[in-house]
Amino acid sequence: MSVPDTAAGDEVKQTKEMEDAEKFSFMATLTKAPKKQIQFAEDMQEFSKFPTKTGRRSLSRSISQSSTDSYSSAASYTDSSDDEVSPREKQQTNSKGSSNFCVKNIKQAEFGRREIEIAEQDMSALISLRKRAQGEKPLAGAKIVGCTHITAQTAVLIETLCALGAQCRWSACNIYSTQNEVAAALAEAGVAVFAWKGESEDDFWWCIDRCVNMDGWMANMILDDGGDLTHWVYKKYPNVFKKIRGIVEESVTGVHRLYQLSKAGKLCVPAMNVNDSVTKQKFDNLYCCRESILDGLKRTTDVMFGGKQVVVCGYGEVGKGCCAALKALGAIVSITEIDPICALQACMDGFRVVKLSEVIRQVDVVITCTGNKNVVTREHLDRMKNSCIVCNMGHSNTEIDVTSLRTPELTWERVRSQVDHIIWPDGKRVVLLAEGRLLNLSCSTVPTFVLSITATTQALALIELYNAPEGRYKQDVYLLPKKMDEYVASLHLPSFDAHLTELSDDQAKYLGLNKNGPFKPNYYRY
Repeated sequence: MSVPDTAAGDEVKQTKEMEDAEKFSFMATLTKAPKKQIQFAEDMQEFSKFPTKTGRRSLSRSISQSSTDSYSSAASYTDSSDDEVSPREKQQTNSKGSSNFCVKNIKQAEFGRREIEIAEQDMSALISLRKRAQGEKPLAGAKIVGCTHITAQTAVLIETLCALGAQCRWSACNIYSTQNEVAAALAEAGVAVFAWKGESEDDFWWCIDRCVNMDGWMANMILDDGGDLTHWVYKKYPNVFKKIRGIVEESVTGVHRLYQLSKAGKLCVPAMNVNDSVTKQKFDNLYCCRESILDGLKRTTDVMFGGKQVVVCGYGEVGKGCCAALKALGAIVSITEIDPICALQACMDGFRVVKLSEVIRQVDVVITCTGNKNVVTREHLDRMKNSCIVCNMGHSNTEIDVTSLRTPELTWERVRSQVDHIIWPDGKRVVLLAEGRLLNLSCSTVPTFVLSITATTQALALIELYNAPEGRYKQDVYLLPKKMDEYVASLHLPSFDAHLTELSDDQAKYLGLNKNGPFKPNYYRY
């Protein structure tokens, strides 16, 4: 068979395939107080002390034990590097002449406003709550001091609280999580926000203090993520703490701290444990992590999961979500667990349950999601094979013993944002993501829809605690009432065009239920 000649000057036509890149009844009263369910930590521990001033952060600084290092945000498009002037040293005012804020650059407000408007499009339930309740102003008179991750999604929550009548002062619960342009937009809108991406430890506590300590203004509600704000008010401003009407906490770490205070008899205000609500635990922990674990790993390492040996430490809701996603892409997944029930669930789901020390030499990826400390130790890290990827999906940055890696014989090489190669003397490299902090928001983003669920839950918890009649809640830690959980879920169903079946009177009587819920007892496991 002859091959046709190609004459000089002949044009070779090439076609390209174009990819389509288009992305495109407020509850007035709650009839009965829920039965409180309190789970105390087995071991009594003192409330952790806040760190001393450490100055500006450098790559080699030791990792803080506070939740300030739990994660950073990769969703910000602004420069996160340290510039020559600290925001604390800048004199900035918004268009109304107010300087009651401290952000990176107030001129980024317009860009931040666009980010917030984009987030609102996928947070229809929270916007619906805002529209239903803003006429009644259920938070009129509430002075909320908040410490959360300041992102576009959180900004929608903050502005909803303001629309419902609250006055808000806000700081970031993490030194890397703030989207600078969003903080600027909040400051421009009149919210007293003190946060920027890349704070030092000293900056972090300074920002919290500026939120709490203001002449003529005293907080009466706390919204916390990680417990650092609650800890600061408890230690530094006990008179303010005693007058707080309620605390809403959404993290494992923060809830654990509240239970410690309660067990010690030092919790003098009612607190709502949002973390263990169904809408937080199932959707934020399970479904969110099922999507965001892959996003974070892919963006940072470009790893292909087919055939990779992966160990997931912990098979709680976060671990279950991570394992489901990894298994779907063909990874060979093993589990470490301390709880025999979770371990049996892992076995039934088709995963091997192992000890980390048994498999550490063979694995390609290690993911922690236990909420514990020293799950991956220096001994484990020394035995890992070359190019093993190590990351954390739990709230606390203590799961991986990163501090033990800050030694002279090891070399740290920053290869990408939030990606470090730790190089041993023999040339072995371990790939550490986000310096052991929460992977998904350090290295990628979290789905806005999931954050809408969590934010709506937080808003309702604040409304409930603020408006509860005297005596409904004692000085203790409470689970979110089941009725609220169901209401949050119902607000999000229209996004899926979902239609609930209604019980007939006869059916409701047969089941012993109110036709309007709650439909499950507090002990029900979803």
